[in-house]
Amino acid sequence: MDAARAWVEAWELGWRTHDVEPIVARYATGAVFRSHPFREPEDPRGYIERVLAEEEAEPEVWFGEPIVDDDRASVEYWAIVRYEGREHTLAGTTLLRFDADGLVVEHRDYWALEPRRLERPAAS
Repeated sequence: MDAARAWVEAWELGWRTHDVEPIVARYATGAVFRSHPFREPEDPRGYIERVLAEEEAEPEVWFGEPIVDDDRASVEYWAIVRYEGREHTLAGTTLLRFDADGLVVEHRDYWALEPRRLERPAAS
C-alpha cells in the first residue's frame, strides 16, 4: 500500500505543478507505460513531459484511495484540465504493478475525456 500511496502523492504534486520529476521518480527503469488501451507503450518521462506541456493552466486533480493486492494496485482519478482554450474533464483508472523497491514496472490507463467541465460525482 505504501508504494501505491507514494505513486498517488507524486502524481498529485507533479500534475498540479507541472513538475515531471516527482512522477518519473516513481517508475523503475524500463517500466512499461501504456497511457491508453489503444496506444503503444512508451517511456514514462516522454509521455508525462508531452501531456503536461499541452496543459495551459494548473489542473484540478483528484485521486481515489488505491485498491491494492500484493504487487498490484488500481487507482481512480478525475481531473479538470485546460488545453486548446477550454476546460476538459478527464476521468479514468490506472492499473499498476510494482517491483520489490516500490517502483512502478507496469502502468496501464483506461480513461475518458469530455470536452467540458463536469464535477466529480459524490462517493456512494
